[in-house]
Amino acid sequence: MAQDGFGLDGRVALVTGGSRGIGREVARGLARAGATVVLVARDPARLEATVTDLLAEDLDVTGRAVDVADPAGVDELVVGLGPLAAVDVLVNAAAVMSERSAKTLRTPYEHWRHVLGTNLDGVFATTAAFVPGMVERRSGRVVNLSACLGRMSGPGTAGGLAPYRVSKAAVNALTKNLSAELGDGRRGVLVDAVCPGHCRTDMGGPDAPRSAADGADTVLWLAQRAAGPTGLLWEDRQPVPW
Repeated sequence: MAQDGFGLDGRVALVTGGSRGIGREVARGLARAGATVVLVARDPARLEATVTDLLAEDLDVTGRAVDVADPAGVDELVVGLGPLAAVDVLVNAAAVMSERSAKTLRTPYEHWRHVLGTNLDGVFATTAAFVPGMVERRSGRVVNLSACLGRMSGPGTAGGLAPYRVSKAAVNALTKNLSAELGDGRRGVLVDAVCPGHCRTDMGGPDAPRSAADGADTVLWLAQRAAGPTGLLWEDRQPVPW
């Protein structure tokens, strides 16, 4: 999968939400491609179990228990990583789902902040922490996990699950805006978002039609592209409307 110009040997990748689901599969794939992978997740026990499993596969991984919704925690993460803070690939996969009853006029503010805090603020926090280094080095890849439910071209405006839909639409906007600010790849940093589809994860449920590995495929492809169009929303390696 690796392409000339952005192989992952000797590079550092950081994956939020890395202890489960799509994030775990992304971490596994990046490590198999040669990267040193930092897994970030809130649950220390689950994170430790995932890191142990991946180390047993002879993969170069480490874990940090951090809630990306906590800016102070992200700041401490940067300091604690030392040389590993020079991240080459950032994958923002950490997310939480809305309660099924969470319509716009029925959502308590506390629940709204909980979802937006992780799904949007967490993406901003890690981006602000690690992408300036990519810009300075003129090399990097940022992949944000979005969702079809965040697309304003259809599914994102169907109503219901309001905090989740709005958070993912906002992630799309953040992705496109950041890419434009960085010259849409002309400064060496590619920034993209991915709709992974409905996958069999804790969030997607056991009856979803796609595996977590299926959901991770486009993320891994984008993380290793040498060049190409960027600032886009992708699904199954193809751009789709926002």
